[in-house]
Amino acid sequence: MNALSRLPIGVEPPSERRRRGARSGTFGVLDIGTTKVVCLIARIEGDGDPRVLGFGWQRGRGVKGGSIVDLEEAERAIRAAVGQAEEMSDTQLTGAIVNLSCGQPTSRLMNLQWPISGRAVTEADLRAILSEGRRRGAEDGRETVHGSPVSFTVDATPGVEDPRGMVCDQLGARVHLVDASQAALRNLGACLARCDLEVEELVSSPLAAGLATLVEDEKRIGATVIDMGGGTTSIAVFSEGQLIHTAQIPVGGWQVTNDLARVLSTPINHAERLKTLHGGAMAAADDEREMLPVPLVGEDEDHIARVPRTMLVNIIRPRLEETFEFVRERLEQAGVAREAGSRVVLTGGASQLIGARELAARVLDRQVRIGRPRGVRGLPETAGGPPFAAAIGLLAWGAGEGRPLIDIAPGADRSRGRVRRLIDWLRVRV
Repeated sequence: MNALSRLPIGVEPPSERRRRGARSGTFGVLDIGTTKVVCLIARIEGDGDPRVLGFGWQRGRGVKGGSIVDLEEAERAIRAAVGQAEEMSDTQLTGAIVNLSCGQPTSRLMNLQWPISGRAVTEADLRAILSEGRRRGAEDGRETVHGSPVSFTVDATPGVEDPRGMVCDQLGARVHLVDASQAALRNLGACLARCDLEVEELVSSPLAAGLATLVEDEKRIGATVIDMGGGTTSIAVFSEGQLIHTAQIPVGGWQVTNDLARVLSTPINHAERLKTLHGGAMAAADDEREMLPVPLVGEDEDHIARVPRTMLVNIIRPRLEETFEFVRERLEQAGVAREAGSRVVLTGGASQLIGARELAARVLDRQVRIGRPRGVRGLPETAGGPPFAAAIGLLAWGAGEGRPLIDIAPGADRSRGRVRRLIDWLRVRV
């Protein structure tokens, strides 16, 4: 008798199991950033992992600091990326899982108490306690996007994952909420509606980056993910296997490029090239002797200046130091430094700058590694590096990873208009 034949009746073999919340059929994910737009179309295979069927990438337009600032330009970039993925997969998308980086998202933890009075805890109690958290966290002009329990306390017993059916007098819950500006969310919904797409789910960008780059032990013992994007740097803190804090800083790789262009008086495109090919935060012994050609703004093409590589390092390093100092301040202000542990995972495009890891370790005084996303079947090798961590994390979410231990959120009413459904979905997400 083989191992599979000994499984209890009704239990699926491991290769055929699907995670709770995993998508069925073909689905799309959309990472809308300041410097790039990425669309992936995938399906979940028998072993529960996704396979990419289509991939689209476009240079970002109409987005600044993660938020839509030009509807027409953003629409062109999104349509082009989605069109590439649709053509490759021979599939037409009507909706997608979309990253949340707009609207200055903020995060908070709440400790709530709910009277049970000696009976068994029901799902209605969990809905009520999460709704109470959403009510207490409500602010004018903000919408709750994520709302999930981190842990429960049943009377004096902490660390309960699922209290349903347990008898107690008092139920305590530690609830994590993420909210964002209503106006920015409406603009995101309007832009996607112009692209004939629905927002099926919104997933916080740093959460997605964490799903793509962290191993389970890091989530359990405590780790901080720093996703260094083009226009923003986002932070996600994981502890006890749960997301407990997110934050966003309006500084990213574009600011490094802008610093180079401004100080060297060179075109933006060439500043980006210099950063990518020669940039770094740590000086080497021969940097003074390595001279780099720098065309000057407004000058003839043959008018080329030459600067030592040391000059690039001296421009890039202060900006990265400032970014990591902001990260350190945000973690201290949030009061999660202890739970975040001593482990930092650095990902995103700007994390690839030479010396970024060592600089982060010095400023944050923690162990730092570069977070390279896990491999995904069907995904081109060129789309598998740190710049694509958020997009790959959205795929993981679609496969059922990272979802709350107790998912009690109702879905959106698909009979209404797209923008209205987005707002209604946000209102009932908790």
